[in-house]
Amino acid sequence: MLRKIIIEPDPVLRKKCDPLEKVDDQTRKLMKDMLETMYNAPGIGLAAIQVGILKRLVVIDVSKDQEKKEPLFLINPEIIHTSNKTSIYEEGCLSLPGQFAEIERPAECVLKYVDYQGIQKEMKAEGLLATCIQHEVDHLNGILFIDYLSKLKKDMIIKKLVKHKKEIERVIV
Repeated sequence: MLRKIIIEPDPVLRKKCDPLEKVDDQTRKLMKDMLETMYNAPGIGLAAIQVGILKRLVVIDVSKDQEKKEPLFLINPEIIHTSNKTSIYEEGCLSLPGQFAEIERPAECVLKYVDYQGIQKEMKAEGLLATCIQHEVDHLNGILFIDYLSKLKKDMIIKKLVKHKKEIERVIV
């Protein structure tokens, strides 16, 4: 089932998410819905908060091949280490449609999380996957990629999004 993605500015996106207590069928259904929503958007990452659920839950798929999807389900993800070496990627966000900016982040990270089956895991990520993980974990803490920009750039983007939101919400009878 496709979920509605919350668009900035919305106060929900600035909230901190709570840990998920257990992985059950309801959690797995939500993760499947989030994955379907992300693919449909299309995007490479989606945090539960972006569909209005304030839980520490993320879906990611950075695979380029549409035929060979490689989804990652991250429950209660926690970045336990980041490299000193950095990389810059042009980031976008499903909650900030049409907005992109170059963001510098650590090039590698180590992540602790619970997987789709409820098993505690650890993984090392680099490149685009590391950037995507950091971007999505930021969402769980109420942080958006535009928060790394200058106040001027951030304000310009938010102004565009407010205008975009008004256009979407306008009803024609």
